[in-house]
Amino acid sequence: MQAETRTTVSSASGAPVADLRAQPPTPIPDPDPEAHAGRELDAGLDALQQQTVPPIGWSSRVARTLLPLAAVGAVIYVWQMYVWLVRPRPDVLPGPAEVLGTLRDLLADGQAQAVILTSLERGFAGFAIAVLIATPIGLLLVQSRFLRGAFGPIISGLQVLPSVAWVPAAIIWFGLSDATVYFVVLMGAVPSIVNGLISGVDQVPDQYRRVGHVLGAGRWVLVLKIVLPAALPGYVAGLKQGWAFSWRSLMAAEIIATGGALGFGLGGLLEQGRVLSDMAVVMAAVLIILSIGVVVELLLFGPLERRLLRRRGLLVAGTS
Repeated sequence: MQAETRTTVSSASGAPVADLRAQPPTPIPDPDPEAHAGRELDAGLDALQQQTVPPIGWSSRVARTLLPLAAVGAVIYVWQMYVWLVRPRPDVLPGPAEVLGTLRDLLADGQAQAVILTSLERGFAGFAIAVLIATPIGLLLVQSRFLRGAFGPIISGLQVLPSVAWVPAAIIWFGLSDATVYFVVLMGAVPSIVNGLISGVDQVPDQYRRVGHVLGAGRWVLVLKIVLPAALPGYVAGLKQGWAFSWRSLMAAEIIATGGALGFGLGGLLEQGRVLSDMAVVMAAVLIILSIGVVVELLLFGPLERRLLRRRGLLVAGTS
């Protein structure tokens, strides 16, 4: 084997010094370690931002669909077992079969469709009017500290106040008319939407406003073009809560305010079941009201919230 050739450097006296090829290169110190750490942090954030949410598989979608159905099935099973074992009076607690039979009869004669349509028309119309009223009020309050300090506690107090408390006053002011129902719906929905908008604006980072000022945006342009779009998640949460309050307020108004020029809605169907001591009708009306709330959440507010969160990169991976 050929001998390995090693290169040495001799000193002036002829003594060999350290082998240059055997020594590892000396690292050059970073002149600015903080800047280097900042570059690494930026690179990590860029990589995180470029990550995409994996698509949701069919198994996850089926599981999300089957879990609520399984929960409903479990409730019906427990309900039926209680009826079989305890045997309560049918006018106190009918079984699932009796309630479903009553619901089928209501659908067969068209009464269920009529009351559902009446309540949905009132609910959506009242909610739309509440949005048109609450949005400008919320924008005014977030723009003026004086107005917010003066009316903010009142708005919060109105949100806590049960909407049913307005029904007697509304009957005295407007009589047995649709105006009574709409007034109660507005008093239930408007405070929630206003507070949702205010909460969303409060969560907008101050950097957005400073950038808008640097770019020359005026006061209302800053609100409409920068602040309000950034506050959409909180605003949508307020809309969702406002719909919940308006739907509950509508049911309370329809239960108490009956007769006159008022149409017959789901609340009226509940009251009719109570007057006739027909618990099956009451339970059927409750199931309809609950189903409408679930459908509105699944078809309207749920997809809207997920879309907003996805566009802002706030949606947790594995959700849709």
